[in-house]
Amino acid sequence: MIERYTTPEMAQLWSEEQKFRAWLEVEIAVCEVLAEKGEVPQSAVDVIKEKADFSLERILEIEKETRHDVIAFTTAVAEKVGPESRFIHLGLTSTDVVDTAQALRVRKASDLIESAICQLLETLEKQAFRYKHTPMMGRTHGIHAEPTTFGLKLTVWYSEMKRNLERFQRARRILEVGKISGPVGSFSHLPPDVEERTCEKLGIGYADASTQTLQRDRHAEYICTLAILGSTYDKIATEIRHLQRTEVREAMESFGKGQKGSSAMPHKRNPITSENISGLARVLRANSIVALENIPLWHERDISHSSAERVILADSTTLAHFLTQKVNRVIGNLVVNEEQMMANLNLMGGLVFSGTLLLELCRKGVLREEGYLWIQRNAMRVWDEKADFQGLILEDPDIRQYLSEAEIRTCFDVQAKIKYVDTVFKRVFGRS
Repeated sequence: MIERYTTPEMAQLWSEEQKFRAWLEVEIAVCEVLAEKGEVPQSAVDVIKEKADFSLERILEIEKETRHDVIAFTTAVAEKVGPESRFIHLGLTSTDVVDTAQALRVRKASDLIESAICQLLETLEKQAFRYKHTPMMGRTHGIHAEPTTFGLKLTVWYSEMKRNLERFQRARRILEVGKISGPVGSFSHLPPDVEERTCEKLGIGYADASTQTLQRDRHAEYICTLAILGSTYDKIATEIRHLQRTEVREAMESFGKGQKGSSAMPHKRNPITSENISGLARVLRANSIVALENIPLWHERDISHSSAERVILADSTTLAHFLTQKVNRVIGNLVVNEEQMMANLNLMGGLVFSGTLLLELCRKGVLREEGYLWIQRNAMRVWDEKADFQGLILEDPDIRQYLSEAEIRTCFDVQAKIKYVDTVFKRVFGRS
């Protein structure tokens, strides 16, 4: 467990105590179903429900001898229950309990993650509308390309997060299933309706077919979905890190009172949270490889997946929840420098309108290749001489044969470049 990056709710959920509590919930649910079928005395189940408990210390003590955690668990519970304990774990194999209980814990972890994702979506939507018409420089290859708005940038992130939510909801559904199908999945000790009724009682689905284990493609899909989620956060954090660079200074993380940026340089305001997000996203991606490696198991079961899964499932859900909250705070408290955005937009003397000029020349009948050369020769002078691009275009005799002064100046209109912002917002949010 990555304790530094967890919340109290998630830490408790993945604790050893709660693991065994989930196991006990499954054991009791099976007992209840068997009593309903008349195969276990209801009086015994009443005693089990009243007395079933355990001491974590006692389980660990027994496990030192048995070297089997489920046996240690059932033994510790039996000590509390007494003679009626003979009906606990009746007809079950270890993984019936472990995999089914794991689904219960994943469901709770997923509830926390999904709630945090929905909060982040709300924050992104709010900020997107706030900066909907804030012009800024769009960049490709890190170089000034054409104007966009900061609101559009946030809208792209929002749209991606909606897809992440849809992926996550599907992945959690796939994983939130149990199995009570016995040692090789053939229902050799208990009939299929026990599995169905137990899982219904627990509020989860059941696998149509299984071996001794749930098949690990389910877990891989879930962990890979969290890795994609983390990569989106890495993408957002990387963009903020670029925008906070001294030479750009368009948006930056908030800087709290008393916060320090460097032990040696008092002036520093570093994007430490975004860097933290980028770094932890790498752990999520790395865990996805382990989840994929867990899919191939020997025959109807081996336990090569088990030890790794105890690490990656807890850590990935913990990190996903933590990172979602972190990104939400960064976006919600982002310091946006609108004046610097406009200054950077004008930094290259109008070069960013070269594409519009080229289109206008083409519309006037100029061959694209020829018009491209006319514009490029002026653009290169701006790069090399820091000249004014619009002024050079107005004086270019070849271009002036086709475009009037008014037509040229119209090509340098920022608002014309972002005139379809409302359309994009209506597509994404259903309103503009």
